[in-house]
Amino acid sequence: MTEGKCAFIGKCDSQKLELTTRSDPDEGKDAAATEDSQGTYWEVPSLQELVEILHSAPKSCRHGDEVWANLFLGDMFLSHDKFGLYQLGITHVLNASHGKLCCKGNEDFYGTTVKYYGVAANDLPTFDLSPFFYPAAEFIHHALTSGGTVWLKMTVVRDDKRLCLGAVSHYFCLLPLPGRILVHCAVGVSRSAALVLAYLMIYHHLSLVSSVRCVQQKRWICPNRGFLRQLIGLDKKLREQSVNVLMQH
Repeated sequence: MTEGKCAFIGKCDSQKLELTTRSDPDEGKDAAATEDSQGTYWEVPSLQELVEILHSAPKSCRHGDEVWANLFLGDMFLSHDKFGLYQLGITHVLNASHGKLCCKGNEDFYGTTVKYYGVAANDLPTFDLSPFFYPAAEFIHHALTSGGTVWLKMTVVRDDKRLCLGAVSHYFCLLPLPGRILVHCAVGVSRSAALVLAYLMIYHHLSLVSSVRCVQQKRWICPNRGFLRQLIGLDKKLREQSVNVLMQH
């Protein structure tokens, strides 16, 4: 497995695919599942199953971790460290706690060389984050595929025989960079983590469980139960879309 990538578990045969369900997701009984001709199940997890997977990982975090190639998941401390972001080559910032007192990032804070997108989300189980799943995923995808620019200071030294010393000139130019994005909130484990999981599900066609395990390889995450329910809903929606496409073939 290559760094920043996560392989699917199981195998899908497009010749035969069925949708099965269980009941009551909160009690671990309702998980939509697809079954291929080899009998391999790709299940949408129940809430309890998802919580157990999240709690099984070591509880340790740094200010930021590269959880996917050129995609960093972090906290407010890293988002405030403009020099640190410059060293990482960050070209885009997605702030999932936009407008909160703890997170001061906005378009003016980062300047013109970093593209900014803010989501004014509350880390509460009652907050509906799902309307931001697709816009945030699109911003992340655009960041990783379009790149950005950074100001580069160049120093040129020319010999000056008349003065017996080198004449120094400084130039600044915009240097194109591959896209690198920081997705953050206050702590970098709930709001921003949920948006990163949604991105992996939407653009890389990972299941919710595969997305969680992929991110867990790099960083401990723990979206609140409300966000988990919304991600389960997204997982079901994407799985049903995949089933419909396969049925048409």
